[in-house]
Parts: sequence; structure tokens; C-alpha cells
Amino acid sequence: MNVTFDAVSERLSSEDYGDRLSAVNQIRYLDTPQAFELLQRAIADQNPRVRYAAVSQLSSVGHHDRETSRTILEQALLRDSDMDVRAAAADSVGALKLTEAFEAMETLYRETDEWLVQFSIVAALGELGDPRGYSILVEALESENELIRTVAIGSLGELKDQRAVPHLITYVDSSDWQIRHRVAQALGQIGGEQTRSPLETLSKDDVDQVAQEAQRAL
Repeated sequence: MNVTFDAVSERLSSEDYGDRLSAVNQIRYLDTPQAFELLQRAIADQNPRVRYAAVSQLSSVGHHDRETSRTILEQALLRDSDMDVRAAAADSVGALKLTEAFEAMETLYRETDEWLVQFSIVAALGELGDPRGYSILVEALESENELIRTVAIGSLGELKDQRAVPHLITYVDSSDWQIRHRVAQALGQIGGEQTRSPLETLSKDDVDQVAQEAQRAL
């Protein structure tokens, strides 16, 4: 595909939302500095679908200018009116490992009641690997939303914080084998002597995937 900076820039100025959305998709074919410049325009678009596409794509080029990316993503987290855009911003913060944006993530998590946004933040906190995320993740284990609880287990594993083990052990007997599988993964990532006993229990699980994951961790 022959895509040029000028052609994409012109399409971003179109009055037709479909043209602008198509332009954002074409940005991925440009080199990183050009893509980063045009994404900044698209992220300010009046249409949430265009903003969503641009914020999502920032996850792959935002390393070009981390400080500007941080500013853009914090504004999207805290000010954008669209739930999907805020969730995408959290995803991009995680992908770029922008620990500098942790405070904005925490603020949004505390203020929002939108499960998709909370889900994206909890998932991103695992990628960030910032120990400040521990309390949020433990809190998320008590969420009424099963998907949030499940992703919190995975993120605690990525965080590798020994304090999480007693909280994770409570899910060893979950009736949902996928949660038990996620717990086995998380305990394996954390490691340490206190994970041995629950992993031995999981290694005898009736579901092969769970037992095999626990056996690998041991």
C-alpha cells in the first residue's frame, strides 16, 4: 500500500468521519515520527471512534516521545467523555509501561463505575509492574465482576509481590477451573516457599490444564 504523510494528513482533515477513521488506520504504515505527529491530531478528533483508534495505536509508537505520550494518555484517562477511549488509554499506558501515569490510573479507577474501564486499568497495572498497584489489585479481587476478579489474579502474578499469596490462595478451591488455572499461573510467577503448598494442591486438580500449569510452576 502506497501511503504518504501528506495524503493521510489530508484525510484527517476530511469532514467525513469514515475518511478520518480510515486515515488513522493508514497511519500505521508511516514511519514512527510521522505516525506520532498525526496520531496527536487524531486523538483530538471530535468523533470517539477516531479517538479510540488513535489512542489504541499510540501503544505501538508512543515510545517515540514518552513524556508527550504520558500527557496525552493522562488527558484521555481523566477527561475524555467516551468509556472506550478511556479504556484504550489504560491499555496503552500498560503497553508502554508508563509508570509515570500511575496516579492518573489510580484516580480514574477510584472514580469510575464503568466495568470496562476498571478492567483495562487492572490489566494494565500488571503490565506496569509498579508496586503501587498492589492495593488496587487486591481490592479488585473483591469486585462483583468476575472478569475483573480474574484479570486481577493475573496482574498480581505479574506484579510478583509475595503479599498477594494469601489473597490468591483463597481462590484455589474456586468452582471455576479457569480461575484456578489463572491462580496456578500467578502463584508460579510469584514463586517462594509459601506458594508450594497451594501449587501442590492445584497440581492434583481434576482439570488437566490446571494440574499441568501447577506442575510446571513446581
